Amino acid sequence: MGTVQIVTTVLAAAITAVAVWLAVRAVRRMVAVVRLGQPAPDRLTDRGTRLKTMLVEIAGHTRMLRWGVVGAAHWFVMIAFIALSTLVLEAYFEVVNPKVGLPLLSGWLPYGLLTELIGVLGFVGIAVLMVIRLINRPTRARGLSRFTGSTMWQAYFVEWVIFTILICGFFIRGFKVATDHFDYPVWATPVSHALGSVLPASEAALSIVALIKIAISMTWLIVISLNVTMGVAWHRFSAFFNIFFKRDPGRPGSGLGALRPMMSEGKPLDFEEADPEKDQFGVAQVEQFTWKGLLDFTTCTECGRCQSQCPAWNTGKPLSPKLLVLSLRDHAYAKAPYLLAGGGKDLTGEEKATAAQLAHMDVLALAEAERPLIGGAEDGGVIDPDVLWSCTTCGACVEQCPVDIEHVDHIVDMRRYQVLIESSFPSEAGVMLRNLENKGNPWGAPQNTREDWTKGLDFEVPRVGEVEDFEYLFWVGCAGAFEDRAKKTTRAVATLLHEAGVNFAILGEGETCSGDPARRIGNEFVFQMLAQQNVETLNEAGVKKIVATCPHCFNTLGNEYGELGGKFEVVHHTQLLAHLVASGKLTPVTPVDGGVTYHDPCYLGRHNRVFAAPREVLGSAVGGGLTEMPRNSERSFCCGAGGARMWMEERIGKRINVDRVEEALSTGAKTVAVGCPFCYTMLGDGVTGKGEEDNVEVVDVATVLLRSVKPDTAPAKTGN
Repeated sequence: MGTVQIVTTVLAAAITAVAVWLAVRAVRRMVAVVRLGQPAPDRLTDRGTRLKTMLVEIAGHTRMLRWGVVGAAHWFVMIAFIALSTLVLEAYFEVVNPKVGLPLLSGWLPYGLLTELIGVLGFVGIAVLMVIRLINRPTRARGLSRFTGSTMWQAYFVEWVIFTILICGFFIRGFKVATDHFDYPVWATPVSHALGSVLPASEAALSIVALIKIAISMTWLIVISLNVTMGVAWHRFSAFFNIFFKRDPGRPGSGLGALRPMMSEGKPLDFEEADPEKDQFGVAQVEQFTWKGLLDFTTCTECGRCQSQCPAWNTGKPLSPKLLVLSLRDHAYAKAPYLLAGGGKDLTGEEKATAAQLAHMDVLALAEAERPLIGGAEDGGVIDPDVLWSCTTCGACVEQCPVDIEHVDHIVDMRRYQVLIESSFPSEAGVMLRNLENKGNPWGAPQNTREDWTKGLDFEVPRVGEVEDFEYLFWVGCAGAFEDRAKKTTRAVATLLHEAGVNFAILGEGETCSGDPARRIGNEFVFQMLAQQNVETLNEAGVKKIVATCPHCFNTLGNEYGELGGKFEVVHHTQLLAHLVASGKLTPVTPVDGGVTYHDPCYLGRHNRVFAAPREVLGSAVGGGLTEMPRNSERSFCCGAGGARMWMEERIGKRINVDRVEEALSTGAKTVAVGCPFCYTMLGDGVTGKGEEDNVEVVDVATVLLRSVKPDTAPAKTGN
């Protein structure tokens, strides 16, 4: 061992020891913070499915590859980070003796070929990511981007570290070629041999470059260990766990659909026995999130994909799913020393720590603990109320997140506390909630008018109780029964079912709201009241199959009523109509012309993965084919009505429905087809607001089909 090797060995050992010590301390701190969260026993079930899902999502990059070039580049960088860690390990041998390599692997041809290939592709990948970040960096000239609000120095630091480590790896190999310590042929390692042909034969230089590689790697570890909230780096480790513990690993796509029930100490809350002084009602303190929630906040990569897809953010609202998660993350870690020292408030608001304990606590952590979770800037709140109430629960954030963060669940949990305990929510939503409690529908319409939509039909609509044998219960929904535009859809669906000979019945006055608006706004009590009543009614009627025209009802009946004993097979009307067309029970005879585009409802598409059925129906009825909007399917843009926003005024920024209507109009289509009564209302209002009601109409998919199946009896275009 020469003098250079002695020095490089000592320095490598010293910096590694410091880095490892700091990393162990950082990991222990992060685990301690995550463990502050509430129990989540449902995250520990079905481990086989969880493992499979995790491996598929990570190895297959199923979320990232939706972003084309970015996804492919990230995949190569990820593989390089994992595979080339062996070359960092090999550097420890090279600082000691430049003639040796990694035991067992060094000199093995497949290893040399693979690491060379991965090194080249990783180099190209990280270069592409660096260029993309620079191009999309937020500036005054460029305006907002998905990186707005991200901690840019951290991302640049991580990227440059990877870039320089890859360069060092090739220089080490080049020096090995020059010193004749390289055992791989030219065809397998062409870059290394090309570099070696121009480098001097210096063993000292080889050991020095190996030290530099170790120093850069350990500096990276030291920096991230001193910054435990540096998700852009830590997600390389925590993402495995966050994906493994996702809410519903067996569900296709994002795992959206049902909301998590209200939980207290890891168990669903029983409202008949619940006590606000003993049971947790929503989330009022950051430690009241589950440990999975705290792991979510820790894992955020700050990539901004959620932000780029969020309808609120894109229309000038204060909500950014990314910034919300980052605010909760920073608050959790700043408050953690106080919590870990025994501090915290019980459910009555009393301090758990003694005066003596408080006296010895970190001053900054104590100050952080005094901040309300929800509150305006004047109150020092972590999350502004306008942020909380801007969410439409469309799920675009969850759908796009590459590490399976569950933004919607966290937002609704915070809403639950605000509504149920603080009685704090937008005033206009109070009218909707009172109508639900008193009238059983959000519009406050008389219950005895639920069947008025049947008037004028040339056939009798069967009612449950009047007929004993029916295959489908037609769930009309509140909009379908009371809202004028949605009634057109209800009549069209009933006509088509009658035409196809489907044996169906309705509940009529026995139907009440599914409870979706109450649950999404955060009033779990009203949801439970309505849902239990409906489950009892449906079970007494012997209902097995349900067809619904409203995706919100479809989602609630199919995904959430099971918690309350309501096990039903629920289909959306577009699914049933697609089946009836495919089986020949409905035959389109007259193509609908004029250009048609389709708007994917969030609760039908993203939440429940129903993308094909509406398009199949339209494809059978529309002449000239369907014109897709730029944002469609998984990336469809919300109409603005979800999350009970239908009953809240939109006072900040541009109206979401107007943004979506402008996109629809840009296709040149004369008909905007929808599959949801909320979308029908919002897009119809947007078209009217644009003064385009004489040129463009908004109609349901069922109406388009009816015009093709029965052109003589279907309603003509009458605007929106």
